[in-house]
Amino acid sequence: MKAMILAAGRGERMRPLSDRIPKPLLEVGGYRLIEYHLAALLKARIREVVINLSWFGDQISEILGDGTRHGLSITYSPEGPAPLGTGGGLYRALPLLGADPFLLVNGDVWIDLPFDELRRPAGSLAHLVLVANQQHHPGGDFGIEAGGRVKSAPTPLTYAGIAVIDPRLFDGCEDGTFSLKPLLDRALAAGRLSGQKHDGNWSDVGTPERLASLDAALRLGQVRHPVLESPVG
Repeated sequence: MKAMILAAGRGERMRPLSDRIPKPLLEVGGYRLIEYHLAALLKARIREVVINLSWFGDQISEILGDGTRHGLSITYSPEGPAPLGTGGGLYRALPLLGADPFLLVNGDVWIDLPFDELRRPAGSLAHLVLVANQQHHPGGDFGIEAGGRVKSAPTPLTYAGIAVIDPRLFDGCEDGTFSLKPLLDRALAAGRLSGQKHDGNWSDVGTPERLASLDAALRLGQVRHPVLESPVG
């Protein structure tokens, strides 16, 4: 299996920090956000990684290079000065990802989930990691049935920004800027959207305040990553 890390976004809510650095390169607990994902991918024996680039993308490619330092093979999918959105960026990268299902990871989230625990049921076009609703997103995104089938309501869970995606989810799409959400809704309507709940630690590191909170928790040992530990904690 290959992996795709979404790393092209502008990060408006993270300003002013994102005025000089892309969100995936921001540090928490002594490591860059994206380094936690890379370590988790290697631990799960996923070594081929595609990363999309736009905002300050040259910083990401310069720091990570071809992935050798992390024991990985990294390929980049450049989008130019304007990011193509979560859907458009994935669609642009499909030729690099191939025809098999791939692991999708948002570059600006933090999670202690071992990626080898993901199990996509046969026939599912997208298998989502779902977490308890957060204070900043109380309405949630999806519900889930006992068998893992995702439903639209009630919505006690939030999409964590991590999924196993079948490329056929993008059937009928064209190159351009668009969101992933309508495609997930289409799969849900067809009964081909599944998920699993993660009861561990997760953070949508979308603002300087949430970044600082996660950094403090990692440094104090209040939360831990299954692979990387804070070098100063």
